[in-house]
Amino acid sequence: MLVDVAALRYVAPLREGGSLPGLIETDDLGTYVVKFTGAGQGPKALVAEVITSEIARRLEFRVPTLVTVELDGALAPAEPDQEIQDLLRASVGRNLGSDFLPGALSYDATAFAPEPKFAANLLWLDAWTNNVDRSWRNPNLLWWHGHVWLIDHGATLTFQHNWGPVAEFAQRPYDARGHVMAPHVNSLAQTHERFRDIVTSELLNEVVALVPEQWLGEGPDAQRDRYVTYLTERLKAAPAWFPNLDSAA
Repeated sequence: MLVDVAALRYVAPLREGGSLPGLIETDDLGTYVVKFTGAGQGPKALVAEVITSEIARRLEFRVPTLVTVELDGALAPAEPDQEIQDLLRASVGRNLGSDFLPGALSYDATAFAPEPKFAANLLWLDAWTNNVDRSWRNPNLLWWHGHVWLIDHGATLTFQHNWGPVAEFAQRPYDARGHVMAPHVNSLAQTHERFRDIVTSELLNEVVALVPEQWLGEGPDAQRDRYVTYLTERLKAAPAWFPNLDSAA
């Protein structure tokens, strides 16, 4: 399970995020960027965040530590902004926190060419999980302590918003136009050969088990199985979903 901490103080909103995440201090003496269940995207964005971030971690990407953050409604009245008050009241209970990386800078792949293997690895991950939010304008990558860190995966696993046929999602090509790494990748074949042996059903079940039951809705075990099935079938369908890199570059 993800470590569970309690929110002590709402520090500041991070208004560059569409879901209005906030910086929160917690009882483990940590500071986390918290995404709320009561935000417009709802709990499914948090489910995607956990699953994709934890898969990325197991593929040896650097990802900030995730925790669940227990929020008490008593924090809401202290906030002068009515929008934030409403968000906190709507998010009482478990929310998702990502370790705050103080002083981190937004990574600029247009100014500093990424290492080719890293570029291919990241594009493969985003293509497999159908990440629609990794553009050069908003790469969701941070430069911190000499390394690139991956953040914000709430826009992955788009199939969960409309559970259609598994086969349709498994075959759906990834549109890499505008993807921050597309200009630096020639092929995903070698990356796929390496990663498909790592992303086993055991690994997927382990990662999906980290998602709190209350974010999954009715029948959480069946919901977990659906995520594993969709991702497994998409993995098997490669290279059908590989992006057209000629048009994306």
